[in-house]
Amino acid sequence: MSILQNLLRDVPIPQMVKIRQKFDDSHIENIDAALKVEWQRAKVSELVKPGMEIAVAVGSRGIDRIAAITKATVAYLQELGAKPFIVPAMGSHGGATAEGQCMVLQHLGITEASVGAEIRSSMNVEQIGELQCGLPVYMDRHASLADGIVVINRVKPHTAFRGPVESGLLKMISIGLGKQKGAEAVHLFGFQHMAENVPAMAKVMLQKRPILFGIATVENAFDKAAIISVVTPDRMEQEEIKLLQLAKEMMPRFYFDQIDVLIVDEIGKDISGDGMDPNVTGRYGTPYAHGGPDVNKIVVRDLSKRTGSIGFGIGMADLTTQRLVDKISTEEMYVNALTTGNFAPTKIPTVLPNDKLAIQAAIKSANLLDLRQVRLVRIKNTLTLSEILVSEAMLSEVSGHPLMELAGGPQAMKFDADGYLLD
Repeated sequence: MSILQNLLRDVPIPQMVKIRQKFDDSHIENIDAALKVEWQRAKVSELVKPGMEIAVAVGSRGIDRIAAITKATVAYLQELGAKPFIVPAMGSHGGATAEGQCMVLQHLGITEASVGAEIRSSMNVEQIGELQCGLPVYMDRHASLADGIVVINRVKPHTAFRGPVESGLLKMISIGLGKQKGAEAVHLFGFQHMAENVPAMAKVMLQKRPILFGIATVENAFDKAAIISVVTPDRMEQEEIKLLQLAKEMMPRFYFDQIDVLIVDEIGKDISGDGMDPNVTGRYGTPYAHGGPDVNKIVVRDLSKRTGSIGFGIGMADLTTQRLVDKISTEEMYVNALTTGNFAPTKIPTVLPNDKLAIQAAIKSANLLDLRQVRLVRIKNTLTLSEILVSEAMLSEVSGHPLMELAGGPQAMKFDADGYLLD
């Protein structure tokens, strides 16, 4: 028996109970029909002229039905006589390479064949302006040369700063279309200035390049589009402020204010830009964002299949497993960190040989007089919060809450011979 095993062998692991958290599941059933209504409302047909080459900017996030939204947008522009093409608008993601960004689109289901349009991917940019503070404003060269630009993105709370506008259309314009150089410029003065610089750079782009409209979605707690809005440049900032407030109301969350130990089964870029959403965990990589529960210790068990070897966000955990660390390829993680100037998400936390020891170490270090009363929560990931596991010490809160209910009886955590949880 190792020293660690001997030190942790008597730490009790509580029985867990499955509970349901209730969220509003209202969502858009027919994306194509919703888009047609929005295009008519925004009078898009008056903005698009036959023969126009139009860059359709698509990002790297796992937005609900992004391939379908992109395909419908391309088809409608073609119906109006335009010549749309796809531009990856994802800053430094995809390893900051043209090929890598095409691969990201492919993973999202967006290929030339699937959406019916050419993909023009390049990391080349043009400087089109400068902010008063001296920061340069860049735009993807293909988009910059187009007759028109359309931007598609989800509106949601950012994971590293707070402001009237956070993650949405303006961020897609300033950072996504800015490619690696643009993303680096926006982040140059740190996250404390992002709430000012993101909309400021976007405004320069809106003034100097023909951005025709944006397509903004807001997703419910089940990662499904509940709102879709076609927004013209003259009302883009005003509309995004409203949509952000709705996004904050709809997002999944814990109905617990304090958690001793949070076990996260998987993290990944497909789940959150930060691997696990700080708005859910309450654990942020900067001091310029806030919200969520008070969590003492976080254990991260594994990477999602879709994220591959990108372990971005692991630094927000306190403990992890050797299995997870062995899967990480640091190069792409570090490209993102170097671009944003924030290394907190890429730090490696305390590494234990397996799940059991990592969980026991978290319980032991959670500052409890009686370890048997640990308030422990286990989730698949920060997108999946409608069904979660909680320790018996938390059941009194569940029974008295209108938006939580029991979904099973107490069960012990089961581990395999190597100490990893049996799912």
